[in-house]
Amino acid sequence: MSAVPQPRTDAATAPASAPAAAPRSAKRSLALALPAGAAGAGLTLFAAGRTWATGTAVLAQGELPRSVTGNDVTGVPGALAVVGLAALVAVFAVRRAGRIAIAALLTLSGLGIAVASALGNSDTSALRDKASTAVGLAGTDVHHVTHTPWPWVTAAGGLLLLSAGLLALLRGRHWPAMSGRYERTPDGARGPRRAPAPPDLDRPEEIWKSLDRGEDPTR
Repeated sequence: MSAVPQPRTDAATAPASAPAAAPRSAKRSLALALPAGAAGAGLTLFAAGRTWATGTAVLAQGELPRSVTGNDVTGVPGALAVVGLAALVAVFAVRRAGRIAIAALLTLSGLGIAVASALGNSDTSALRDKASTAVGLAGTDVHHVTHTPWPWVTAAGGLLLLSAGLLALLRGRHWPAMSGRYERTPDGARGPRRAPAPPDLDRPEEIWKSLDRGEDPTR
């Protein structure tokens, strides 16, 4: 009698390990993208409201200190932070091409925040406008201009959003999506949607209810 060949366990387990790696990688990327995106949007909104630059306007009576926040310098970071936060939530409501488009929007929001914050770090136009308003003379110059680190903190928030967008672009196709399969039933519990039961033709009130709903009770 010939010996029965033993099955190769390495060949049997190799194909099964590949699909299992995808959900684990998707979970890790999702666990990184969600807090990174939320933290990036929150950090951007917070830092954009802080003082970005201070300076002094010269008057005949003396000097007048002035300061500007990030929102005074540029409204781009705050607006893009709101857009990025909305995109972070919307990425779970769409699939396939829609998810790629939303992930791209999230990525561009983070990139725009970082670029606008870096450019706003050296911008003194808002400070000069405030000085002109205080003095009452157009073109008033400011002296002793000092820039704070808050523009770079805002840029860091944009980079966090950017990283969340890149994760969504690379791994988002494996992330879960919202499903309309389950909805709240009349008694408050969740379950699959079911078609309404046909009316009992022996009960006149059921026939009238069907007619009120626009249904044909004879179907």
